[in-house]
Amino acid sequence: MIKLISGLLLRALVVLSGTAILTFALLWNAPGDPATAIAMARFDALLSDEVIDQVRAEVGLNRSFWQAFGDWLGPLLRLDLGYSAVTGRAVWPDLRTAMGYTFPLAFAALGLGLALSVPLALVAAKRPGSLLDRIAVGIASLGNAIPAYWLGLILILVFAVKLAWLPALGASTPAHAILPALTLALGVAASLTRIIRSGILEARGQPFLPAIRRRGVSARALGRDHIAPHAAIPVITVFGLELAFLLEGLVLVEVIFGRPGLGTFLVQAILARDFSHVQAVVVLTALIFVTVNLIIDLIYRVIDPRIGESNA
Repeated sequence: MIKLISGLLLRALVVLSGTAILTFALLWNAPGDPATAIAMARFDALLSDEVIDQVRAEVGLNRSFWQAFGDWLGPLLRLDLGYSAVTGRAVWPDLRTAMGYTFPLAFAALGLGLALSVPLALVAAKRPGSLLDRIAVGIASLGNAIPAYWLGLILILVFAVKLAWLPALGASTPAHAILPALTLALGVAASLTRIIRSGILEARGQPFLPAIRRRGVSARALGRDHIAPHAAIPVITVFGLELAFLLEGLVLVEVIFGRPGLGTFLVQAILARDFSHVQAVVVLTALIFVTVNLIIDLIYRVIDPRIGESNA
């Protein structure tokens, strides 16, 4: 187990390092002058060349790529995210504030998506090919086909503009999170419904199940001890992948609904070419991905120890 965890941690370190270097390189070589973008974001006015050159020297844009990357990486290794080139404030307090808006919304969307998908998948898998099954699969397929930004705009039009039941923009009250969470949750539920249904049907078709039934095992024990663990592996995989899609969708959803969070934080940082802010979000996102993958790998081995044996 120690060897397994060490290998997974080494793989995570490689992913984090590669992601940080690639993102920094893309920002460094993006079209336009980053010093001008930073100066415009800082002063919000047309500026002289002298002021832009002063900003360039102040934030280190007159150095080589590797020097600038090393100046950012050194403090990061001491768990210091540095300071914003635009505001001059430390990155961590602003990042923590954005996380306080984004993470509750993400967890609400995941929980709501799971709450919608499990009953729908169980109903669909109970009688494959029935009308309910076709309706459930059709709803899931439709949910996968609808982009998050389009769904968000439709929900705003219906529930905020036409019916005036819910607020559309901002994040000042819990009601402001309902429409964004629902927008994300419907996409999550669409993917999970199909995977859970397929996993249950595949598990029910395993050749060893008739022999177990002949031993007098009850249907409840059969489902709990044999069908559920077999069906859980693909569900756990997709659940981890949904986190990736969820973070991607959060950028669009937070901008559409005018919410202060990691999505808005990232978009504003990219437009201002604020390297420290962008790199902080990238490192945080990559860290979440590798942590989720590590947890998923460990859960696999708890559910099915044969996975660990095959990789030994």
